[in-house]
Amino acid sequence: MRRLVCAAYLLAISACGTPTIEDEEDLGRRAVAEVRQNALVLFDDVVESYIDEIGQTLVHGAGPQPYEYTFTVLQDDTLNAQAVFGGNIFLNTGMILRVRNVSELAGVIGHEIGHVVHRHMADNYRRAQEAGLLRKAAVIGSVIGGVNPGAVDLLTSYGALGLLNTFTREAETEADAFAVDLLPRAGYDPNGIATMFETLTAVDNSRTPAFFSSHPASEDRTRTTKALIAAKTLPADLKREDNGKLEIIQHRVRLLTRQADSPRR
Repeated sequence: MRRLVCAAYLLAISACGTPTIEDEEDLGRRAVAEVRQNALVLFDDVVESYIDEIGQTLVHGAGPQPYEYTFTVLQDDTLNAQAVFGGNIFLNTGMILRVRNVSELAGVIGHEIGHVVHRHMADNYRRAQEAGLLRKAAVIGSVIGGVNPGAVDLLTSYGALGLLNTFTREAETEADAFAVDLLPRAGYDPNGIATMFETLTAVDNSRTPAFFSSHPASEDRTRTTKALIAAKTLPADLKREDNGKLEIIQHRVRLLTRQADSPRR
């Protein structure tokens, strides 16, 4: 997916400096169109509607936004989600299958919305451009991808999007705090954010889940999130489960992707 998304927008960014909100909207539309045409997208109205309903509920809870958010499900069994420019968020089927309740799923999506709202991708681009790192990342990515480095441009880089999607500890803390504030406003239990971190950490001690590769995590980060939640006075009726809807969606995803049941912790 990273190669496709880069093909959609990285060269355009290189010509315009730090993206404006209008630039982000345009580049985000290109990215989604490219991915939907070429990547392994899960085109299923039932799953798409379920994820979009959660996402739009969270967006509404976040207040007025300059972007029109889209939520795209990718057929990928890695535990990952990522935001790109202009309110476009990608969620892997592997992540959908791993979550234990709807509050965990809302926590993942809310965290990505936090990156969008705080324009962390644009900040990463500005820093990388100033340091001259994007061209280097493009060349490295071309070698990994088997492209002649002499002919490479930012359109064909694996490395450049990886650079833009690797957030600082400060950005991660900001996105976590945003999600902790957002979920109760949207009717979801924010404890799902902390339990999702614990779930991801426990998935496989032999490797780092993909979500943590681009969203650095630590015990300190989990403790900080729990402390933020503990400091809030939460209503008693916040949603943690959704009357079996998530389980139905997970079963449908497994049927559509032929993935075996994942153990629930």
